[in-house]
Amino acid sequence: MPIVMDDLKVLALVGSLKLSAMYVVLIVLMAVALAFLVIVQRRSKLIGMGDGGDKTAARMIRVHGNFCENAPFAMGLLILLPLIGVGSVIIHLVGGLFLVGRVAHAFGLSSSGGKSLGRVIGMLLTFSSLLIGAGCLLFAVFVR
Repeated sequence: MPIVMDDLKVLALVGSLKLSAMYVVLIVLMAVALAFLVIVQRRSKLIGMGDGGDKTAARMIRVHGNFCENAPFAMGLLILLPLIGVGSVIIHLVGGLFLVGRVAHAFGLSSSGGKSLGRVIGMLLTFSSLLIGAGCLLFAVFVR
């Protein structure tokens, strides 16, 4: 039985969704890792809840919190992009920039509560990934 065009579209969609799922899994794993680092910091300082006045614990909580404030937007984009027919290059761009940005931001904020190159690069890459994803969705909806 020959493959028809609709079959090719389904195969492309499944491939794109698998690619997006890989990025979503990596985002979830990073969230868990950052939460674990908060737990480790709290336990080492015998802090039951909150930061206990410890500046390092406060920074670790913000690293995790900032990640969690941005991750749902990236995951939403990564789910919607393949469904609307955006190709794998854009999915890699959005997912890759987001993850690299979040890692850079986490290292930057973990090392210093003040200004740091990691935080600046992290936010630039994070915002770039979100804006690229949102722009591609808008383009696909209104222009294509």
